Amino acid sequence: MTKIRTTYMGDLHIEAIHLDSKSCIETDAPVDNQGKGERFSPTDLLATSLAACMITIMGISARNYGFALEGAYAEVEKVMASSPRRVGEIIIDLYFPDGGTYGDREKRIIEAAAATCPVANSLHPDLKKTLRFHY
Repeated sequence: MTKIRTTYMGDLHIEAIHLDSKSCIETDAPVDNQGKGERFSPTDLLATSLAACMITIMGISARNYGFALEGAYAEVEKVMASSPRRVGEIIIDLYFPDGGTYGDREKRIIEAAAATCPVANSLHPDLKKTLRFHY
């Protein structure tokens, strides 16, 4: 079980401490919701968590199936919706290392891993998740 302490620091800033590792994340409300946009917003972290989870599970799969994934990265776009205010879509462009040789087998493994990460499985099905793979 993981525990995280989340503290309101004032001025719409939050500090979250992962109690096991003592690592810290700070958030701010976005500019379009009364914040200054000085840090990740909570909804930015939601979108980032999806991409980080996908790459983590892809990395586990790559290691298990004997191919390299180092240098892979994602660019994430979060699209807000209203009524109620929420994340309506997360667009993730996944890029793979130059010179990487990914055949059909590796691409199937990578894409299956991305689609089955725990964060993706935890999000409401109405949240649109657009994935684009750039090999």
